[in-house]
Amino acid sequence: MKYTGTYILLAGLLLAVAGVPLRAQVSYLAPANALVSSTPSSSDSEDSVLTIKKRVDEVNVLFITTDKHGKFVRNLNEHDFSFLDDHKPPQSIVNFRRETDLPIELGLLIDTSGSVRSRFDFEQEAAVSFLQNTIRPKFDKAFVMGFNDHSQVTQDFTDSATLLAAGVHQLRDGGGTALYEAIYLACHNKLIKEQDDHPVRRAIVVVSDGEDNQSEVSEAQAIEMAERAEVIIYAISTDDSGLILRGDKVLQQMAEATGGRAFFPFKMKDIKNSFAAIEDELRSQYVVSYHPADFEADGRFRPISITALKKDLQVRARKGYYAPRQ
Repeated sequence: MKYTGTYILLAGLLLAVAGVPLRAQVSYLAPANALVSSTPSSSDSEDSVLTIKKRVDEVNVLFITTDKHGKFVRNLNEHDFSFLDDHKPPQSIVNFRRETDLPIELGLLIDTSGSVRSRFDFEQEAAVSFLQNTIRPKFDKAFVMGFNDHSQVTQDFTDSATLLAAGVHQLRDGGGTALYEAIYLACHNKLIKEQDDHPVRRAIVVVSDGEDNQSEVSEAQAIEMAERAEVIIYAISTDDSGLILRGDKVLQQMAEATGGRAFFPFKMKDIKNSFAAIEDELRSQYVVSYHPADFEADGRFRPISITALKKDLQVRARKGYYAPRQ
């Protein structure tokens, strides 16, 4: 009919006046010089102008609390902490709880470069034991990636300890080290999500000496991608010199930026202890969900600060997150 176009235009104008967005979509932007590019779906241009996608501004943060001896403190509540998002208290706390049973999505990244050859076999066995003890069938999942001058996934996401062990044993040592690139790709290709229906522990365990000499991305870009994917980085150093080298500092920086922890085992038996500590930590976290104050979907990095109000308690959490861009 000749009035159909007029009615559609009026309907659109009325919705706009009422404050209903004609289009809102959550997306994450990859940093500059991204290794993996994507192209918009051809269906985007065919979407109706009246399609509405809800933008969620609820933030979930997992964090750890320890006492002055480094032991986990598991009996605290919401009122024992101060929360700041972008330097302001949240508009409202939606939920706070102790989490010992969240599903885990884990990436095991093992440095296979020539520089780790002396302890490579032992590290493989320790990694297999860790996966067998940590990944619960039909609940958690993990993948195995080896990296030297390039990255290779030898076992994709699975809950099978047998398949994960086979993936670890397929790794062969030799070559250079592209650590930053491995972390970037693991986060971008395997772990990044736009929105979860419930909190999930996303973590990477990196076994490396931290000495990168092959990556096409920087340390800062690797950290940024981990922050965008909301991934905690745990690092186990393979350096057995007894000295604090440049690579150890890199591992420490990446772990601290994402709320994780770096381990520096001097003896080979301490590597298993490091894996055991990570396993324990993954089961000893708190989660707070809140709506930030003055939230804008502008893609900007928003710093997070969580502090314990009780004396001698330390909190470890990611340093912030990137708001989605509308």
